[in-house]
Amino acid sequence: MRCLTIASAGFLIALAAPAFAADPMAVPMTEPGFDWTGYYAGLQAGYGWGQSDISVTEGAPFSISPDIDGGFVGGHVAGLWQFDQAVLGAEAELSYSAIDGTAVSGLGSTFRTDIKWFGSVNAKAGFAIDRVLVYGVGGVAFAGIETSQVAGASFAGTRTNVGWTLGAGVDYALTDKFIVGAQYRYYDFGSEHYDVAEPFNDRDQDVKLNAVGINLSYKF
Repeated sequence: MRCLTIASAGFLIALAAPAFAADPMAVPMTEPGFDWTGYYAGLQAGYGWGQSDISVTEGAPFSISPDIDGGFVGGHVAGLWQFDQAVLGAEAELSYSAIDGTAVSGLGSTFRTDIKWFGSVNAKAGFAIDRVLVYGVGGVAFAGIETSQVAGASFAGTRTNVGWTLGAGVDYALTDKFIVGAQYRYYDFGSEHYDVAEPFNDRDQDVKLNAVGINLSYKF
């Protein structure tokens, strides 16, 4: 009986071998790679730098441009859908900011720009290589920006600026739930007009920002 079983097994293997050789798809496939489709929430932090162009629009017109820099920390949410290796989706982010800077005019007045917070709502598109996602992102940006001046007396005013942003980044899935990444962004928050009480002059302020950051996300 044992000899018959061994002989039968050998006969079946001999019959199956040509079929496997003729049809490679009969070999079991490995498990598919990481799927980026899903909803995400997480945190980001980084460093920003840029320039604020302040133009006085009454009295004797002049302009001054404080350099700005500092750190930020915030949160984000996103939804992504993967089609083969293409990944499309949307993302929103909001950060608390300590990005500011000052410049002194020829008359000794200190002009200051302070980005209190900033954020954006974006479209996101990328290319997935298993657990790595390389992407571009862009959309509508907004920020709470304060302008201030000290010239003996002092004043400060805050407006919400609206502009645009573009950027790029790379994400890596550490596990099926946790994703880390790095990103560069350029923000143009546009120009905002500030009506200023006497003895100061009304002004326009145009703020542009570069930002680099790291992020940690959880996939639901």
